[in-house]
Amino acid sequence: MGDMTDTSIPNDAKSKLKKESFLFWAFLKIGSTAFGGFMALVSVCESMIVQQHKLLSHEEMLDGISLATVLPGPVAVNVVAYIGYKIRGIRGAFASTTGVLLPTYLLVVSFTAFYFQVGEISAISKAFAGFIPAMVAIILVAIWRLSKKTIRTLKNWKSISIAVAAFIILKFVGGFYTTLLIVLGSGIFGYLLYYDATASELSTSNISSPITSPLISKTKLLLSSFVLSAFLVLYLVPLPFLENTSLAKLFIVFSGMSLTLFGSGYVFIPMIQEIVVNNYGWVTQTEFASAIALSQITPGPILISAAFIGYAVKGILGSLVATIGIFFPPAMLMITCSDLLEQIKNSSTIQTALKGVRPAVIGMIFAAALILLQGVKIHWVSALILMGGLFAILRFKVDVILVIPVAGILGILLYP
Repeated sequence: MGDMTDTSIPNDAKSKLKKESFLFWAFLKIGSTAFGGFMALVSVCESMIVQQHKLLSHEEMLDGISLATVLPGPVAVNVVAYIGYKIRGIRGAFASTTGVLLPTYLLVVSFTAFYFQVGEISAISKAFAGFIPAMVAIILVAIWRLSKKTIRTLKNWKSISIAVAAFIILKFVGGFYTTLLIVLGSGIFGYLLYYDATASELSTSNISSPITSPLISKTKLLLSSFVLSAFLVLYLVPLPFLENTSLAKLFIVFSGMSLTLFGSGYVFIPMIQEIVVNNYGWVTQTEFASAIALSQITPGPILISAAFIGYAVKGILGSLVATIGIFFPPAMLMITCSDLLEQIKNSSTIQTALKGVRPAVIGMIFAAALILLQGVKIHWVSALILMGGLFAILRFKVDVILVIPVAGILGILLYP
């Protein structure tokens, strides 16, 4: 796991920070305030895990983001699973993922129960209007910190050009396949531009990273591949002996579907709608729209709408099964792939490819920030929250978790 020799945190304190309990409570706090989409949550993670506690390096964080963008499922939750796994293995991944999802899950289930009793939910509030400019500020700070470490380290126009190109392409083209092409293309450019220098660095390096034994690695790979393949097979093969409203059917559908959802949260909506509304009739079109609205006014990813759908089918237990089904398989795939990435981290080919991918990720994050900025309410209060958030984080080192609720309070008090 990266260079953890930083002396700003005593060794005993670092040991405590690496415990599963710390990861759970840290991500519980993050999950309670992670409004604004996947880059908002990732930016908060970067601030707490990389900047504040120095448990991962900037490069490791960018590697996790890069990997998550090309795998199925929710990018933010996949990144959280990656962070937990890098710090504390399987138990760390479980603690981190559970912590970040639990607040949103409880909120959605509570609102869903209220919805089916009352039949109406307000999807817009002054507080949420205040959250968005605050999240833009947090993302911009994350871009600044990541770019200082990544682009300045390479010290030439090449990485800047990759970042700018990635930003322009994603901003004006967009879409999952565009994102995939950016990652693959930047990796190829990284290989072509940096191979000779990186190969020389690795050949003269005395670093000896511990490598998991091939037998264990192969066993883990085969086991995870078997389980993930089983999810897909059960999803694709008709099972007439299962009732459509059974808990087993809920899990099979959501777990299989999670491995076929590529792209951003909004790309998921028509795919999920086709299955849960048209194919199985678990919810009506109006109820499905309400589920999406709930996912937008609560922290966490848009796929938390699975909790609403599961509740509609089988109550609280159904909501839990659907939530586990939609998030567990992609997280498992993320952990498997990150383990494989760890095995080949000293490959000159991979290192040079990552030198191209990392600045591309920064460009894509900036494009995401501008997209989020477009949703900011045009009002002097929004400018106040945005500038105040930037000043508070950069000048006074205010914890980003405090910035978000303060922004919500200001929105309630100051927006007309």
